[in-house]
Amino acid sequence: MPNMSLKKNEMPVQDPQVRRGNFDEVALGYTLEQALDEAERCLHCKNKPCVSGCPVAIDIPGFIGKVKEKDFEGAYQILSKDSSLPAVCGRVCPQETQCESKCVRGIKGEPVGIGRLERFVADYHMAHSTEPPVKPAPNGHKVAVVGAGPAGLTCAGDLAKAGYDVTIFEALHLAGGVLVYGIPQFRLPKEIVQKEIDNLKAIGVTLDTDVVIGRTLTVDELFEQGFEAIFIGSGAGLPRFMNIPGENLKGVYSANEFLTRTNLMKAYREGSDTPIMHAQKVAVVGGGNVAMDAARCAKRLGAKDVYIVYRRSEKEMPARIEEVHHAKEEGIEFHVLTNPTAILGDDNRMVKGMTCVQMELGEPDASGRRRPIVKEGSEFELDVDCVIMALGTSPNPLIRNTTKGLETNKHGCFVVNEETCQTSREGVYAGGDAVTGAATVILAMGAGKQAAKAIDQYLKNK
Repeated sequence: MPNMSLKKNEMPVQDPQVRRGNFDEVALGYTLEQALDEAERCLHCKNKPCVSGCPVAIDIPGFIGKVKEKDFEGAYQILSKDSSLPAVCGRVCPQETQCESKCVRGIKGEPVGIGRLERFVADYHMAHSTEPPVKPAPNGHKVAVVGAGPAGLTCAGDLAKAGYDVTIFEALHLAGGVLVYGIPQFRLPKEIVQKEIDNLKAIGVTLDTDVVIGRTLTVDELFEQGFEAIFIGSGAGLPRFMNIPGENLKGVYSANEFLTRTNLMKAYREGSDTPIMHAQKVAVVGGGNVAMDAARCAKRLGAKDVYIVYRRSEKEMPARIEEVHHAKEEGIEFHVLTNPTAILGDDNRMVKGMTCVQMELGEPDASGRRRPIVKEGSEFELDVDCVIMALGTSPNPLIRNTTKGLETNKHGCFVVNEETCQTSREGVYAGGDAVTGAATVILAMGAGKQAAKAIDQYLKNK
């Protein structure tokens, strides 16, 4: 008999008062008993509505069925057939708006905890598997992948499984992209990311770090070196600002810089080589997952007061509900319907405050969300000594400026065929944030998977 409980098994977590003082993972993962109990909630619907909500089309009922049978390795094999990064996806995917939003169990109660089960299976495999990944037979063709983030890693993994000789060119000294420089350790341990990358290397993917495409090598030079197709998954690392007075003061960060210093460069560790401001009163401007990550990092770095400043209401926040909930538990204060107008500085050009205005919501704008309007006479000053701008990002223009024939839109994103991810230049494909602007890990992975399939077809036809 299936488990007809209306509630999913709760995820064990660190106590908020303890975790706000460390960078250890917040969510502790299902126990074996919890995983088996949660798997019993799946009804194994014939039409598999949950699969339609997954950007990489994992056979969700299939892997959950294996969990029921306690065949955890079999469950992992089903997962890894469609996902190159299951341990990552189980932690950071917005399942509540994707696969779980389609779950039949969610009609009268809570959906099956698909993401939590995915994490359990991937972690179980990492802890117990002794069989190395099988390296496919080579097919004699070379493909270059630019960027070792979610899109690039997925594309490289799928092509390597098909026998291609794949080299990833990464600008930083570590692979992982946003998985290592953006998402904090307490949400996604870097050891997990490294294990996923090691699995790709074991099936033949070559990783070449500290290579900036557009500077160290150009796209044209990659073709000259014998690569027959190129996938650009270089992400969107160029931060946006509000262009208000005071943004050039000391103590103003882009979220990208703040998180890179914290996560990639380990600024939270004693004796770290990279400096970071240990402020006491921090304002984070924005309402997405990046804003929550920056705010929660600031709290862990010792800030007494941390504020989220967001111009719409909490209902419109793009951040995951779970991340907002965790931030509040850790003492982050929310100033919603609030917008900065200027950052104030002292005689040493250090941040000493921020002026804000209160907002109210008007008619919906082009995004479908209600447009914020300034309330007359509502200006006030927020006492802060550090401001972090988490307003989104756009692609770095370096590749488009050094490559002929690559069309981009007004936001600097590559224009591609929606079905094949092919750019305006033959043999060059692109996906992830370099095409969509800042989005989710799983959508980038979906694009990498889509592009790998198209590249395979392209080279076979060629």
